[in-house]
Amino acid sequence: MTRREAKAPTLADVARTAGTSTAVVSYVMNNGPRPVAADTRDRVLAAAAELGYRPNRIARALRSRTTGVVGLILADASNPYFGALARHVEQALELHEKLTLIGNAGYSPDRQKHLSERFLTAQVDGLVIVSADGGADVTAEAERAGVPAVYVHNQPEGVGVAAVTADNDAAVRQAVAHLREHGHADVAFLAGPQDAGPVGRRRAAWEAAVTGAGGSRPPLLLRCAYARAAAADLTGCLIGEGAMPAALVTATDEQAIGVLAGARAHGVPVPERLAVVSLDGTPDAAYTAPALTATEQPLRAMAQRAVDLLLNGTTQEPPATATLIPRHSCGCGPA
Repeated sequence: MTRREAKAPTLADVARTAGTSTAVVSYVMNNGPRPVAADTRDRVLAAAAELGYRPNRIARALRSRTTGVVGLILADASNPYFGALARHVEQALELHEKLTLIGNAGYSPDRQKHLSERFLTAQVDGLVIVSADGGADVTAEAERAGVPAVYVHNQPEGVGVAAVTADNDAAVRQAVAHLREHGHADVAFLAGPQDAGPVGRRRAAWEAAVTGAGGSRPPLLLRCAYARAAAADLTGCLIGEGAMPAALVTATDEQAIGVLAGARAHGVPVPERLAVVSLDGTPDAAYTAPALTATEQPLRAMAQRAVDLLLNGTTQEPPATATLIPRHSCGCGPA
């Protein structure tokens, strides 16, 4: 008989090996509803390990009407910012013994809606949505299904469910002020293809920070996709046209990394000719050449607040703001 064909150990098998009742084994495996003495618990867990027993999640779900699974929808799983945020959400859910099921929307509102429907069909206990820019609200179906949902990073317009967002205004003000401390009166901004979601709010905050600030020319707004290649191509074009600004705030780290690569490819020194500050603060920022100055978003705190709101309807975690991490791309520190 192959291992696949072998009969899986049951709750009764664990009870016989541990010398206790199936009810006690159930209490141990489900952490209740009744307490179990420490030595008995240890005996049950040892027996389960010896037999290779795994609790039947489906059977447990049918009994408790919960699956222990939370669906996490990411705007783009390939973006390090969203990857880091997902890691913190998963860790926060693990503290509550929740399994995270992750789906990638790829910046597609239609894909985001499809994933939410699939997760609800799988009877997840909740939805955490890192929404794509311009994405429509997908929580109406969750509400009808009695499943809690929370947005993190971005809350679509007109959505009334709980949301945890970054303090984009404070991050932008820090970035602009820091570049001015380096003597840059004119600070340009690299936004996304359109003004939507957090990047739209970052663009608006930049405009408010630089308008009427006494610069020598009108504020320069640039746009490209949220991709390194797109930002590198844009940088090459600006350098070729003699239109590259001296100081630049980028909406995302992905764009900033592309700007640094484009500048290097065309022989433009950073920060001597071009000073750059980004607004995400992903782990990659510390390992660019030169190292990227960034306003580091409080992803761990955002994830914890989101999970608290999802599972408890409230949170004890205080709001956190972005922290500017000075490195060499703005002119601080060694290369």
